[in-house]
Amino acid sequence: MIRPRGGDFLYTDQEMEVMQKDVELMRSHGADGLVLGALTEDGQVDSELCMELLAASRPLPVTFHRAFDMVRDPAAALETLVSLGFQRLLTSGCDSSALEGLPLIKRLVDQAKGRIIIMPGGGITERNLQRVLEGSGAQEFHCSARSSRESAMKFRNTCVTMASSCSAPEYGLKVADVSKVRTLNAIAKNTL
Repeated sequence: MIRPRGGDFLYTDQEMEVMQKDVELMRSHGADGLVLGALTEDGQVDSELCMELLAASRPLPVTFHRAFDMVRDPAAALETLVSLGFQRLLTSGCDSSALEGLPLIKRLVDQAKGRIIIMPGGGITERNLQRVLEGSGAQEFHCSARSSRESAMKFRNTCVTMASSCSAPEYGLKVADVSKVRTLNAIAKNTL
C-alpha cells in the first residue's frame, strides 16, 4: 500500500514525493500490484495525483483504497476512478463496515458494469461474508482474517501503555489466521 501516513487522504507536496518514491521502490522490488488513494480538500478523488501515481505504477494493476469511503459523491468518484484507469476499488460502501455499507456497494457494482472491480472490505468475517457477497454482487472481497495471540514476553511492565486504551493491549498481537483464511475462501467459493 502506498500511504505515507495515517489520518486523512489530503497530501502535501512532500508526502506526494514520498508516495512517488514508494511506488518506484515497490516496483523495483517486484510488487504484483499497488493500492493507493488520495482526495482533494473538498472530498473528491485527487485526479492529478492519482494520474501521476498510476503512470508511475504501470504496468502494475492498481487498486484505489478506502479513501473512497470518505468521498463527497460516491457515484461521481467511481466514474473518476474508471476514467483514470484503476482496476479495482476497495470500499466499505462509505460506512463503518461493508455489511452496513452493503446498499451502496450493490449500487457501485451495478454502476461499474464490469469496468472496474468493486471489492467490499471492512469488518468482513466468516459470519457475514456470504451476506456481503450475495447482497452486493461482488466477485472479490478483502478482510484481515486476523486473530489475537498472546505475546511471548515474560517480563511485562504494566505501568506503561504505548497507545490509547482503545488499541490492542501491549502484550497481545494480531496475526493472520490461516484457518480463517481457509474458511473465508470456502464460503466465497460456495457463494460465487
